[in-house]
Amino acid sequence: MTTITTKMASNEASDKFYLEKEQLLADSDDEFQYEEVPIDEEFIVDEVVENLDIAVRTIRESQDDAEAAVRKESTARPSVTQHPEVVDDFVRNFLVRMGMGRTLDCFQTEWYELQGKGLLHEEDIDVVPDIYARNQDLDNEIKFLKKEVDKYRNAALKAKETYVKLRKERDYHRMHHKRVVQEKNKFIDDIKRLKRHYQQYEPTLHQLKRKYEVAMKEKMLAKLERDRVVGQVNGLQSTLKSMESFKGTSSMSLQDKRSVKGDKQVEELGPTQRALALEREKVSECDIQLLPEDFKRYPNDSVFPVDTGVNPYLSNSKAAPSHISRTGGFRLSNTIQAHSHSVSGVALHPRKQILVTSSDDNTWKMWAVPSGDIIMTGEGHTDWVSSCDFHPGGAKLATTSGDTTVKIWDFAKGECVHTFVDHMLAVWNCSWHSCGDFLATCSMDNTSKVWDLNSLRCRYTLRGHTDSVNSIQFVPFSNILLTSSADKTLSLWDARTGLCTQTFYGHMNSVNHAAFNLRCDTVASCDSYGIFKLWDVRNVSEMVSVDIGPHPANHVTFDPSGSVLGVSSNDSTIKMYELASGQITALYGHEDAVQCALFDQSGEFMISGGSDCTVRIWS
Repeated sequence: MTTITTKMASNEASDKFYLEKEQLLADSDDEFQYEEVPIDEEFIVDEVVENLDIAVRTIRESQDDAEAAVRKESTARPSVTQHPEVVDDFVRNFLVRMGMGRTLDCFQTEWYELQGKGLLHEEDIDVVPDIYARNQDLDNEIKFLKKEVDKYRNAALKAKETYVKLRKERDYHRMHHKRVVQEKNKFIDDIKRLKRHYQQYEPTLHQLKRKYEVAMKEKMLAKLERDRVVGQVNGLQSTLKSMESFKGTSSMSLQDKRSVKGDKQVEELGPTQRALALEREKVSECDIQLLPEDFKRYPNDSVFPVDTGVNPYLSNSKAAPSHISRTGGFRLSNTIQAHSHSVSGVALHPRKQILVTSSDDNTWKMWAVPSGDIIMTGEGHTDWVSSCDFHPGGAKLATTSGDTTVKIWDFAKGECVHTFVDHMLAVWNCSWHSCGDFLATCSMDNTSKVWDLNSLRCRYTLRGHTDSVNSIQFVPFSNILLTSSADKTLSLWDARTGLCTQTFYGHMNSVNHAAFNLRCDTVASCDSYGIFKLWDVRNVSEMVSVDIGPHPANHVTFDPSGSVLGVSSNDSTIKMYELASGQITALYGHEDAVQCALFDQSGEFMISGGSDCTVRIWS
């Protein structure tokens, strides 16, 4: 019988185990008698299946556990055993802790001498009583607790600072939230206002359509009138020819000669042309016989004054006041909360300390300056009021508006006495002639108009600009007009003929405003990119170009001496430019874009209006 047994051997060098297989033969050479070993059933493990892999894994796990136990024992921290402290050690520790080195040396010398002589009893060198050790522990604990208290106090102070900081941040965010809510409410109001404004577009379109139809009708009537006038001219020319051909013949009267000449011409024409020629002769005879020599088509028309070119205010022109040339220039002296919307224009009374302002809230208001007391309010326009200007006599006011109308207000009657409606789009600006009989206006419809206040009609329409005409001004005591336009040009016009006499080129952007100085030899202009220019009228050339951008420049005005120019800017400042030195000084005070500015006749103060709804007086 062959049996297989397993034997486990170890290799001490490599510390590894392996299994060895041996065979035992049933038939042995030795005749040894083997006894059968009984099997103890208590040590039999049920269903144990021997497996080489399981055995190897079990051995490795036991080795890992043994190594972990050894490492744990080697890394464990040793425990500290505290022995009771004897008296001399207690004293030494106390002296060392207090820094008493010399006392420690004396103590040790005397202690060892007494110990050597045997004078110290056992109770004297025994351990320190518990009460002293307890006191020492309590002292140490008190010191530790004091350190903890200091640490917690510092932590509490830091927490307090953090709390104060958070509370300030909370107040800041609360204030910011309120501001955002206010801005939101303002935006909501603006949106509502824009919606109401949009709702007005439909009637405006109908109104424009009606105006277009009326203009077309007027155009057709003008064509018919032109044809009739051409027929009259042809008839007069034929009459003159007939008179010259029959000159010297005394036997025939003027009527006979005209009839003979007409008969000859009529015979040469066809039937339709013959009928038209006869009709022209009748009309021409009627005109020649009925029209008087002093005939006027519009008898109420005013006559333009003779253009002498003399400005009587030049005698009052003096040097610039000293406060303008000083460093800093003007100072803000008064602020008037004038309107609920932007202030678009200002005008001063020619003889009194009275100011008129126009606004986007569809009204104009009259104020006493410099006190700022309100005198009068004018309502009548259905859209924003763009500008205003006093009559030279001071008894009337002209206003222009986005509703395409120009209104004349009489202060004595306290009402609007006339409205001009010939413009097709919004009217930007207006200017009175020095005689007071003519008013010039400019509009977004690319035209300017000259109105006669006696006949209440448009005398001339100035056509030539290819884009919106943004400003217009009568040269003082002259019949010359100055206009600026979004087509980047300035033009000079003769108001007596409605013809353009000169054009200035040089701006690269829309020209927002232009103005003459009091001597009328220099023109200032500004555009939408913040560039203002000075022009020499006599040479028709550019003198100075200054860039104060990138914000648009909205308005320019000269002081009475002509040495200082005020430029209203969209960056909420007024730039004061000295022509002699080229120095620029900014006036700060407005909280939004400055739309207009104006010097008084003496140059002692200046008035400005802006999009912040205020009028500010600088002196």
